Amino acid sequence: MLSSMAAAKGPQACSMLFMFWFLVLNSRMLHADNQELELLLSFKSSLNDPLKYLSNWNPSATFCKWQGITCTNSSRITVIELSGKNISGKISSSVFQLPYIQTIDLSSNQLSGKLPDDIFSSSSLSSLPRLQILQLWSNKLSGEIPKDLGKRNNLTVLDLSSNSLTGRIPEGLCSSGYLFKLILFSNSLEDEIPKSLSTCNSLRRVRLQNNSLSGELSSEFTKLPLVYFLDISSNNLSGRIDSRKWEMPSLQMLSLARNSFLGGLPDSFGSENLENLDLSQNLFSGAIPRKFGNLSELMQLRLSKNKLSGEIPDELSSCEKLVSLDLSHNKLSGQIPASFSEMPVLGLLDLSHNELSGKIPANLGRVESLVQVNISHNHFHGSLPSTGAFLAINASAVAGNYLCGGDKTSSLPPCRRVKSPKWWFYVACSLGALVLLALVAFGFVFIRGQRNLELKRVENEDGTWELQFFNSKVSKSIAIDDILLSMKEENLFSRGKKGASYKGKSITNDMEFIVKKMNDVNSIPLSGISGLGKLQHPNIVNLFGLCQSNKVAYVIYEYIEGKSLSEVLLNLSWERRRKIAIGIAKALRFLHCYCSPSVLAGYMSPEKIIIDGKDEPRLILSLPSLLCIETTKCFISSAYVAPETRETKDITEKSDMYGFGLILIELLTGKGPADAEFGGHESIVEWARYCYSDCHLDMWIDPMISGNASINQNELIETMNLALHCTATEPTARPCANEVSKTLESALRKSSCVLGLKFSSPF
Repeated sequence: MLSSMAAAKGPQACSMLFMFWFLVLNSRMLHADNQELELLLSFKSSLNDPLKYLSNWNPSATFCKWQGITCTNSSRITVIELSGKNISGKISSSVFQLPYIQTIDLSSNQLSGKLPDDIFSSSSLSSLPRLQILQLWSNKLSGEIPKDLGKRNNLTVLDLSSNSLTGRIPEGLCSSGYLFKLILFSNSLEDEIPKSLSTCNSLRRVRLQNNSLSGELSSEFTKLPLVYFLDISSNNLSGRIDSRKWEMPSLQMLSLARNSFLGGLPDSFGSENLENLDLSQNLFSGAIPRKFGNLSELMQLRLSKNKLSGEIPDELSSCEKLVSLDLSHNKLSGQIPASFSEMPVLGLLDLSHNELSGKIPANLGRVESLVQVNISHNHFHGSLPSTGAFLAINASAVAGNYLCGGDKTSSLPPCRRVKSPKWWFYVACSLGALVLLALVAFGFVFIRGQRNLELKRVENEDGTWELQFFNSKVSKSIAIDDILLSMKEENLFSRGKKGASYKGKSITNDMEFIVKKMNDVNSIPLSGISGLGKLQHPNIVNLFGLCQSNKVAYVIYEYIEGKSLSEVLLNLSWERRRKIAIGIAKALRFLHCYCSPSVLAGYMSPEKIIIDGKDEPRLILSLPSLLCIETTKCFISSAYVAPETRETKDITEKSDMYGFGLILIELLTGKGPADAEFGGHESIVEWARYCYSDCHLDMWIDPMISGNASINQNELIETMNLALHCTATEPTARPCANEVSKTLESALRKSSCVLGLKFSSPF
């Protein structure tokens, strides 16, 4: 054919030649298109898609316009992105046969089964040389990682974390020399860390924690020049690390926690940029190196649960950016360095379960940033500072010492006081006489007012009513007729499982109030909750009174002009959400720390929080808390209750903190615990913990607040860190209300400090 075309002359020959090559190229393109189309449809056929996200994956539409597909200008598929779509099934080998594919992201789904091993073998790799990013984290994959993965690919990012993978980490993952993100945590991988990774100088981010890796670290593994994030915690690794030469100049975060490393600690890790160092729960012994004081960027140091001995180095106070210091459960001796009082941003200090002695430095209580202290089970003596973090400190945080003083929450005995000179006696007598006269005058006024607060029995056409008000002004303003007149459908304020609420108004002076009608007439113990009516706090909705007959019961609340948090949350800026978080924390601190006995919120939800005109949150005390004054055995059906409450029906201060943690997560993410979909995770807490642990900031932050460039990301990170502490599975691991309130106020006042992992680029 070509010879006949060549025999033609002039323009006709050129035209025929052009048409020939056009047909050849078009035929090849059509063949390639059909091949990719068939591969995608084969991949789809292996999946279950309950959300119908793949509904437009059909031949009637160009596949470059399908959901989750990205193509080049020449219509070649380069990206498949189906993260968090709740798809299940097995991963078909067809997806790996796309000839131009560069990125495959099927993370945070319900995919199961094994990774197809044969497609990574040498006979199949002609179709995978362009593969750079493979993200399959948070699925249900099992089996081994294909041994040839990475050998003939240009892998730069590999994330297979949070699956059920077994076997060894393949040797060839970094064969391309481009791999810089290796994320394999939370699997069941075993054996040693491949020696090939020790020479992978392109690595920057390595996360291998929560596996069953064993053996020692190779001498070259501690010399990776670009690694800034290294987490190999929660494995079975062993050996000494002080015999290794650490040359990791880029290192910012290092965690070797929960392994079996032993011997002394190295003086240096070869980095001046280290911000987060976690060596806890190993078998390290000897002294804490004084050269740790040279880590000028260090923000978090955890050395707990080792066998460290000697004194705490005074040089640690030179770490001026240190926010969290945990040296608990060791054999440290000596005193707390007085220079710790000069650390400008220290927020958490845990020295518990050591052999420390001496007095607590008085100035330590004046460190404004310090919000959480634990010095229990040492040999300290003398008086406890009465300021700062030591104010309203938990008894468990100071137990096992020889201390005295503190307020009632510390449960410490009072310190002996030197007898006052006699002239103080005469002054006291004179002042006492004046006070007595004032009390007598006040008594007349008080007794007169109390008459209005006594339990009243009122007769009307509906029968006999018992009324109990807790405020004399309210008692004078609201009558039984006002309450009964409010029980009309047009006054309906809200309706819940426990009963309906109505808005009422006093005929006398137009005072507005809310009446909650109880379905169970026996559910309100008048004598048991009268103390709640005396609670006065700017972030708590006041309980005005109680009213009941033998047929019906009512609870009367203060009326707050505003809307519930659930109604306004999605439109709130971060500044307004931050103010709400602090207000709720203050309310809980008041209930738990300043009420005697302490009052429980019961359970919290956005519906139970009213936002007034000044953006101040007002917490409505839930009826379970009213019913749990004499017994904490209550039934609560809410997505906002703690796991232990669901099992035992016990409501405690710690279960209150769990509910508060869920509120914090909702303020940050815009998602609530009752939402239906969390990308394969069982609960919002599990989802938030995962996203936070791998620094996927863009995955959990509410888009409403993430678009504001002026927001300091460290505030968001530290607030989520606090929320995850509040929602810890173990109740004893949750902070108390006082600690939470101080942490929030300190974190948002000093937002440049980060308690926890530093967020960086996702790669």
